[in-house]
Amino acid sequence: MQTDLQSQPGGLWLPVITPFLDGRLDTSSFERLVIHYLDETIDGLVVAATTGECLTLSIEETEELVAIAAKAIETRIPLFLGLSGSDTAGLKANIEETANWPIDGYLISCPSYSRPSQAGLYAHFAALADVTDLPVMLYNIPYRTGVNLLNETLLSLAEIPNIIGLKDCCTDAAQTFGILRHKPSDFSLLTGEDAQYYNALVHGAEGAILASAHVETARFKAVYDSVRAGDQMGALAQWRDIVDLTQLLFSEPSPAGLKHWLWREGLIESPELRLPMMGVTASLAERINTAMDQLKSHVA
Repeated sequence: MQTDLQSQPGGLWLPVITPFLDGRLDTSSFERLVIHYLDETIDGLVVAATTGECLTLSIEETEELVAIAAKAIETRIPLFLGLSGSDTAGLKANIEETANWPIDGYLISCPSYSRPSQAGLYAHFAALADVTDLPVMLYNIPYRTGVNLLNETLLSLAEIPNIIGLKDCCTDAAQTFGILRHKPSDFSLLTGEDAQYYNALVHGAEGAILASAHVETARFKAVYDSVRAGDQMGALAQWRDIVDLTQLLFSEPSPAGLKHWLWREGLIESPELRLPMMGVTASLAERINTAMDQLKSHVA
């Protein structure tokens, strides 16, 4: 374990992209990205999650990414590994295989496609938490998986000691607020809905795991810092400056927009994605280029 997670996880976490070059991992760009975001004072990093195109990565590639990130981080922030799948036994084997990797915990999504019952979801996550001593953060994103982890089930899972939090993408404001009202004090809710970042923080979320925070990272962090300092109006002013970015970057399947932005910024060598994901269309590329130029002129 790299860092001490006795304190409650919170703040701004980044589900980092995976750079590719000519079909292979671009490890130089990946290392550059991790160092860049450490300087931007993010509070946690997730490798090989959805934004990292995890479903296209081999176990060897994932291990290489983890090793690079862990070496760069040097225990400064927590490093979580994204896991997904619908086979409980297979995921247990994945956790056992990664037990000695230099990670601090796991971000595990609900099973996709199979649409298990709530009892099945509880048994699935309980079984996964039982095979590791590391912290586990659950990931509820029904519009991708086809199943919603309901609050009653989630709150039962929160009683398991090493299930420490939730990346919440349920898109139901009432469901999210219900979690915030009833969850244990040592269980974190981090929103994963980029466009709902400000609202989630104001309603009591401990933080966020945001793909959009790859760009204008300091501004996204300023929203969090202002809310935590009790400056809601200051946070709102910061949020108004960047909220349109969340729509722009997700106007085509992510992480295409992010990769185009980071490539144009010089942080990665290529905006390449792996099929079935595709690069941005010419029209979105033009819109992103315009947004970048406008932000640069605003700063100047």
